[in-house]
Order: sequence, then C-alpha cells, then structure tokens
Amino acid sequence: METILDQQIVTTREIVTMHTPPAQPGFLGQDHTARAIIQTDFDHSDPFIILMDDQLDKKNDEPVGGPHPHAGFETVTLILEGELGDTEHTMKAGDFQIMTAGSGIVHTETIDRKMKMRILQMWLNLPKQERWAQPRVQDIVLENVPKLINDEQEIRVYSGSFAGLTSPIQNYVPLIVADLQLKPGAQTSRQLPASYTAFLYVIDGSVSIGNDQSTLREGQVGWLNRMSGDGLSELKLLAGEGGVRVILYAAQPQQDPIVSYGPFIADTQDEIRELYRDFRQGKMNHVSTLPQDRQIVY
Repeated sequence: METILDQQIVTTREIVTMHTPPAQPGFLGQDHTARAIIQTDFDHSDPFIILMDDQLDKKNDEPVGGPHPHAGFETVTLILEGELGDTEHTMKAGDFQIMTAGSGIVHTETIDRKMKMRILQMWLNLPKQERWAQPRVQDIVLENVPKLINDEQEIRVYSGSFAGLTSPIQNYVPLIVADLQLKPGAQTSRQLPASYTAFLYVIDGSVSIGNDQSTLREGQVGWLNRMSGDGLSELKLLAGEGGVRVILYAAQPQQDPIVSYGPFIADTQDEIRELYRDFRQGKMNHVSTLPQDRQIVY
C-alpha cells in the first residue's frame, strides 16, 4: 500500500519472510547456546553477513573465549544482558559497539567467572573501497544512547537516524540499529529509507507489522520488503497484548560480492591467504594498542 507524505510516495514495509532460528550448541561449551538470526544468502541480506544471538549461563570460573583476529568487515555488538570485556573496558547491558576490523585487528573476548550473558553480534560488510580501512572501535554506553520515551513506547537508536533521533556513531555503511519497546496495544509508524535491507528480531512479546498485520513473536525474525530508489518507506508496528521488545536492523546494501573464510572477509581467496599469513606473523595489532583517536567512546 502506498501513501503520500510530504509530496512523496511512501510504501509501507511488509514482512516477506519470517523464521524462528533454533538454538544450537555454542563454541564456548555446554553453557553456551547460539541462534543464527540470518538464514538467507548474502545476496538477500546484503550488507548483513551474519548475526548471532549468543546466550551464556556460565556456572564455573573456567576461562572461555580469548584473543582472535578479524579483518575486512565490522562487528556490531549490542549487549542485552550481563557484561562483556575485561578490566580495561567492560560493556554492560544496553551498551553498543562497532568495531571496524578493516585491515586487520585482534581482540579479546574472555569470560572467566560465573555469569549470565546475552549479546547480539553482527558481521557487517564494509564497502569495497573501505574494506581495508584502519581499524577503529566506537562504543556508546546506554546512558548516552539517543532515546524517545513516552507513555506508549521507548525507542533507543544506536546507529543511524530513526524516529527523529540520530546516533553519534560514525558509519561506513549507512546503518540503523534501534531497540523498540512498545506497551501492550501501542502503535507506532516510522520512516525508513526505501532501499535499505531491513529486518526485525523480537526479543520479548509480539508485534504485528504493516498493513498485512503479519505477526512476529518472541524469537522470530521478519525480513521486510525492499524497494529501489532514494525514497522513503513506512514501518508500521502494533504491539501485542503483552507489549513487545524488538530490535530493528536496516542498512544500505553495497552490492559487492565477498569471500568469507574463518574470521576474515575479503574480495578474493588470495586476500584471505594473505590475512592468515599476516596474523601468523604477528602483523595484526591488538585492539587495545589502537591510538586514542581510534578508540572512541560516546
């Protein structure tokens, strides 16, 4: 359905695909479960490569995780519960980080105590011309996230511009990440660039989307239709009887093919081999050694 808004034809976003990602054993041991939120070819999810919903209920003090490399993309991390990091830098519930791995970086995610934790971590493709950008880390703590709060809704915008809010995060790829919490029966209608790839992931409750009123429930993912051109689209949400908490991801597709292997994204297999060689030879620095102007906290 199309409406006219400020002399522009605005198409309503509708759910075109939905699924319920199953919980799988995670790589951190028996206390770790992981859900692969993106279950479609990159041609359809571009620029989103993978998104994992990682849940950990750690019942001992044995360390898990550790240092590992990345290159050729960005990690986009939202903490839903618990903490992640070390004594130098700890992310807590509601905090958000974009790490530009770019030309190559090593970072450490070690958990060495009992804790419950839930994080959403995405791999976001970099534009081809920025594939080997200098590594950079940007953090925004919950208290500084732009927010809109009223009697019916609470919206936090971690990246991009949405609902009249704009995040300070600097983006190579135009990216919206927003946490929307609606009270029971509440409605909201918000604009999105029509060309953005977009999907919703329900953390709690249920929500109906668009004019079709397709319903997503807790643990379900809904991919939205996408249009071409520079116009706007309308995202209509109606919370269910118990309200809803849903995370919106939307970004401009880059239309650059990628080669993925292990912790690296590249344009060719030769580049993948070079990245492994650089890592083995110690040519990738640890994120903690980045100069202060490449470690940005908002």
